[in-house]
Amino acid sequence: MKNKFLLITLVLFLLVSCKKQEYKTTISIVESEFYINGKPTFEGKTWRDYSIQGLLPNVRMVQGIYDDLNLETVNRWAYPDTKVWDANRNTKEFIEAMPLWKENGLLAFTINLQGGSPEGYSKTQPWHNSAITEKGELRPEYMNRLKLILNEADRLGMVAIIGVYYFGQERRMESEEAIKTGLLNAVDWILENDFRNVLLEVCNESSFLYFHSILKEERVHELIHLAKSCQVNDRRLLVGTSFLGNHIPTDTVVAVSDFILIHGNGVEKWEGIVEQVNKTKALKGYKGQPIVYNEDDHEDFDQPMNNFVAATSQKVSWGYFDYRRKGEAFECGYQNPPVDWGINSERKKAFFKILSEWK
Repeated sequence: MKNKFLLITLVLFLLVSCKKQEYKTTISIVESEFYINGKPTFEGKTWRDYSIQGLLPNVRMVQGIYDDLNLETVNRWAYPDTKVWDANRNTKEFIEAMPLWKENGLLAFTINLQGGSPEGYSKTQPWHNSAITEKGELRPEYMNRLKLILNEADRLGMVAIIGVYYFGQERRMESEEAIKTGLLNAVDWILENDFRNVLLEVCNESSFLYFHSILKEERVHELIHLAKSCQVNDRRLLVGTSFLGNHIPTDTVVAVSDFILIHGNGVEKWEGIVEQVNKTKALKGYKGQPIVYNEDDHEDFDQPMNNFVAATSQKVSWGYFDYRRKGEAFECGYQNPPVDWGINSERKKAFFKILSEWK
């Protein structure tokens, strides 16, 4: 009888486990709104008399899988307590902070396979941070860290905006073919692992800053087409790309994108956000896709109007870019390794305070 009871308990456990593993957080787009698991985000909700249904508030957390493969620069990112850099610790602490972000209203974060500037803004990039090799192959140690993050995001009902290329790091890749191979390998990996909570950003800030011409604004639409053509089990990713701060996307890119990414860096007055959004919507190729800021380093969260509020007033999703300024404490910023992924600096607290009003 005892053995029979244990067998029944085991079967029930396995059934529950299998059911849990089958669950997938799914991001989709219906007209101009984001849906998670078949329902618009913040369904029926308003904030400060603005509708927030279908919006996707986000934070730039691009260094979640960061590492430095350059032995001459890796010591720059040493933790203050251990005096050494630890890529696995970085991802572990990222994952530990994710439930707190979600509790305070965050639905999405941007993470990049080639990271971003670990200094906030940089003139040169001697460090080597890339989940993609010079030939376009994926580095398993990076992708294993990404899988841990995406699994936790799936559990929490969060969305990852996964960027593939970052200027400065893509220069290490040997050819345009390697760029295409790396993109296809990244898309295949996401689809084959059946992550459904992903939006794809082909590259961060398509512009003259890139070495390879296919990543510049005149040709980046080719890579959007390429990423959209990749399917696994009749499923493809939703794809777009971002441009420099205070820039308008090209008409060609807007026409082929599933969602429109713009950046608010350089938009010093909130009125500039409204102007940027209106110019984007006026493009010939715009078909009503949702517009997302996934990088803006402006704050003024205590003011009645700021870039965050201005974007929201236009039914546009806003994303916060917080980096550690020179001389600031360890807990400041989400961009500069080593990162304290908690909500424990004044800027972080101010952002999440306003976002928590959305819940």
